[in-house]
Amino acid sequence: MNAPHPTPRFHGLLAPFDLRSTALLRTDVLVIGAGVAGAAAALAAADAGAEVLLLCKDELGETNTAYAQGGIAVVQLPEDSAAQHIADTLKVGAGVADARIVEHVVRGAKDAIAWLNDLGTHFDRIGDGPDAPLDLSREGGHSFARVVHSHGAATGREIQRALDRALHDHPRITVRSHVFVRDLVLREGRCVGAIGLQNGRQKAFEIAIEAGAVIVATGGTGQIYRETTNPTGASGDGQALCFRAGARLADCEFVQFHPTTLYIAGASRFLISEVVRGAGAVLRDRNGERFMQGAHPMAELAPRDVVSRAILDRMVATNDTHVYLDLSEMAQDPRELFPSIARICKTFDLDLARDPIPVRPGAHYFVGGAATDAAGRTDVPGLFAVGEAAASGLHGANRLASNSLLEGAVIGPVAGRAAAAEARLHVGKIGLPRLGDGPPVADDPPRLLHDDLLYSLKSLMWRQVGLRRDQDGMQDARQRIAFWHHYLTRGPIGARAACELANMLTVSALVAEAGLARAESRGTHFRSDAPTRDDARFCRRIFLQRQPDGAIGAVPGPLHAPTDKAADRTGGEAAQR
Repeated sequence: MNAPHPTPRFHGLLAPFDLRSTALLRTDVLVIGAGVAGAAAALAAADAGAEVLLLCKDELGETNTAYAQGGIAVVQLPEDSAAQHIADTLKVGAGVADARIVEHVVRGAKDAIAWLNDLGTHFDRIGDGPDAPLDLSREGGHSFARVVHSHGAATGREIQRALDRALHDHPRITVRSHVFVRDLVLREGRCVGAIGLQNGRQKAFEIAIEAGAVIVATGGTGQIYRETTNPTGASGDGQALCFRAGARLADCEFVQFHPTTLYIAGASRFLISEVVRGAGAVLRDRNGERFMQGAHPMAELAPRDVVSRAILDRMVATNDTHVYLDLSEMAQDPRELFPSIARICKTFDLDLARDPIPVRPGAHYFVGGAATDAAGRTDVPGLFAVGEAAASGLHGANRLASNSLLEGAVIGPVAGRAAAAEARLHVGKIGLPRLGDGPPVADDPPRLLHDDLLYSLKSLMWRQVGLRRDQDGMQDARQRIAFWHHYLTRGPIGARAACELANMLTVSALVAEAGLARAESRGTHFRSDAPTRDDARFCRRIFLQRQPDGAIGAVPGPLHAPTDKAADRTGGEAAQR
């Protein structure tokens, strides 16, 4: 394909704005997103005295957090330890996790659970009463059972319920639903607010928000792939917002695919939580053969990238579209252990206790995002990022199961307090500019079928920038994405659907660019043309930033000692203790 624009060019704004004809809101701290990270940040900022405006692009409660099943990793057993949890996290992170961030988050786990419990989150316990021991599950990559959960595999929904109530009850928090944030706005190099599209009774209208500090907490990017566990709103908005605003992004090559997504042709995909395998479910192919025992010492509880690629290999070897998750030999009735999963499967006439469940991998978690410190600060003054929209360094090249809700609950409050302090220094001192320029619109812009372009993008990413990658495939993907992005932005970008598509093209370009820069295989990033890990050249993070001409600039971070080697030593010492 000979596209005329082999490199995408990105403007700082998707569309122009004019404050003379735009409704203006002012707040101390603006939070974009209401999942565990965004809600925790908003509550902490408000508790610190800031007036907080929290924006949701859909209903309050429709978040990636609400779809999370597994739980929150926290050490509870006497034979377990924080050192072992740290070691497991570093080992799964494949050498590039930030050991300081890992220790900060893991050692904050018990306080995070206590805080969620105080908010009214009901965690599963062994016995009755609030002081009964927490029930624990074990998931892939964990040395011990340490995953706290609610209602079996409905943890995220329960956490979101408690957070929604706390947000609603706080006197210094205002929540506005159905506001899609189109652009962040900078003035004198500082992020001073945002432009949003507020759904009205008949059509969306533009609003401007001026803020002393902005926290991006918009969740994931799974919708750039044909197969995903993510809800429809996971279109990479926050990552694209931060990139256009000039923030550095990190780790964008690392996309985690969940091994077990319910696969029924024509039906919406549904996550089958890792706690199911932790409770004894096994993977079999169409011939009934169990195949994970020979693929990894931890078998079905190997890290997710290992299990996902093993499933893909077995699908190819057996010429099938999926494999099967077998729960029939579990010690307890799986319908009682996992009632929400049982209800979903029952709609397809599948009985968890009897019928093998058809599963295949799906894009699940975006490890990359805006590069931040331990308080969620990006390198753009006034701009913070938390949760899946951020890349704090916790996950490295692969995320340990049930560390994501934990990250939001630990770093979210720290970011909220830091943003409140930032707002006290700057609110009202640097206002929004009156005018902002977006990309020029062609005199005769092309008419695009957005749904067709979206499907083409998702299929391209699945084929060429998915579980298995190579240089030729990613270069071709980058070229096609550039071509599509160029023509999309030649027309007016106004409606939410067009903005989401632009964001998805942006994030897809970032994944391909970072994947090309990492000429090795590590964690979730597997290149068939470079199948081994190369610590001598690539034991480092890859940073991306928008250049003055709008191109993506890739900059390798400094080399450092592989953190998973230290983790092996720490883990051994912890096990001996």
